[in-house]
Amino acid sequence: MIKRRVFNMVLGGFAVALASPAVIASAARAQGKSSLDRIKSSGVLRIGGIPDGVPGYQKALTDGQWRGFYVDIAQQLASDLGIKLSIVETTWGNSVLDLQADKIDVFFGLNPTPQRAEVIDFSGPIFKNAFTLVANKKLQGETWEDFNKPEVRIAVDAGSAQDSAATRNAPNAQILRLKTVSDGTAALQAGRADAQCLVVVNALPLLAKNPSIGKLIVPTPIDATTSNAGFRREEDKSWSKFVDDWITKYRENGFVQKSVIRNLDLVGVKESDFPKGLTI
Repeated sequence: MIKRRVFNMVLGGFAVALASPAVIASAARAQGKSSLDRIKSSGVLRIGGIPDGVPGYQKALTDGQWRGFYVDIAQQLASDLGIKLSIVETTWGNSVLDLQADKIDVFFGLNPTPQRAEVIDFSGPIFKNAFTLVANKKLQGETWEDFNKPEVRIAVDAGSAQDSAATRNAPNAQILRLKTVSDGTAALQAGRADAQCLVVVNALPLLAKNPSIGKLIVPTPIDATTSNAGFRREEDKSWSKFVDDWITKYRENGFVQKSVIRNLDLVGVKESDFPKGLTI
């Protein structure tokens, strides 16, 4: 059972900040309320959700219910604050725009690339996510250098963290930049790519669903990205600071790791399936 702990000191400070007219007044800006102000007045936490973002996000076609480890994390945050959770459909590409447009208060699952960091704020890491290759059975190699060859074709979703990782680690390979992750998987299945670069929490569910597609390779040296929370950039940092502290505590007490493992289990991935040496 996951131990759930309410951080009275942090949450108490958050409640005081929300109740303080001085804080509310100082946070008010010409373009509208601060995130802190809006959450206090509405009693609702708005997050972005990706309908097909398994295992972090998934919206059921039958009843519209959401699940996934990012949903679990957001629900725990809302529960600790005593407010409701509202999930707004978005895409990986539109999530930053939705933050900037004040459609959502936080988005879980963004990598803090330099381009994104120019326009929104980020928390510290929620967890680390190693880059892997889902490769056809014929492709051999253990190191990134083994795949850094002109004859090796690596599929990626253009502009993603996977794109950056493949380009950084195998610049001499043929990098097939496709529109979506699904397009990359289709290229691998059709034989137009030798491998698809995916973070491990996406690679394992793919192989669990379709083992015949290939095998998992974790090239060395291991290269990993981080999953972070993104926030609208604003002068009042109280909201982003609170969530950052909250994430740190729930990461350290094991809640985040257990949530990720539990949701991976729902799509056929066991904790024992993780390659040796890789942890969340």
